[in-house]
Amino acid sequence: MIEHTVSAFDRELELLGRKISEMGGIAEKMLSESIEALINFKIEDAKAIIATDSRLDTLQREIEEEAVHIIARRQPLGADLREIIGAMRISGDLERVGDLAKNIAKRTLKLVNDQRLPRAMIGLRHMGQLAAMQLKEVLDAYGQGDVNRADNVWHRDAEIDALEDSVFRELLTFMMEDPRNISSCTNLLFCSKNVERVGDHATNIAETVHYIVTGEKLPVERPKLAQ
Repeated sequence: MIEHTVSAFDRELELLGRKISEMGGIAEKMLSESIEALINFKIEDAKAIIATDSRLDTLQREIEEEAVHIIARRQPLGADLREIIGAMRISGDLERVGDLAKNIAKRTLKLVNDQRLPRAMIGLRHMGQLAAMQLKEVLDAYGQGDVNRADNVWHRDAEIDALEDSVFRELLTFMMEDPRNISSCTNLLFCSKNVERVGDHATNIAETVHYIVTGEKLPVERPKLAQ
């Protein structure tokens, strides 16, 4: 972080960073716990995740309001402005990660009375673990201003997409084997899509970190796995 002659400006930027760090910790925890609640049908954990989401919403609003006030007071340019705008963008992505984790928790409540576990649950857990790892990696990259770590997350975006395709095929097969599975598998398909979207938000954050550090944007077209 750049040091300024106005120490209050440094404190304002540090506050934004701390709030992003708090949001990141909450979002990571919600994601990991939502997957475990889904796999193990932990109903009370699912309810707790749903209740936690409001804290993320509050933090996002605080970050956006503080960022707007800083811009109005300091009229920052260059790297300072990128840092502030970046914090706003990242807070938006983390708020959406919380929403997606909450959605998974809500699906868990619907699945509690149907605990037949299709093979796809293994793939779903793997997806969740990969998404959580990508989210942690990119948040560490943000905290350290490490553009190489952020770019690595960006380049791995297609891995979660490939896992989602595999889970989709397995769930489709499970539904075809027995129509009674359609309801539960449909809920699991939504969970799989939610996890895939978490991966997209991690990639969004990677793009923001790259922009904050370098002032340059990554290509619009994201990497795809070789066929």
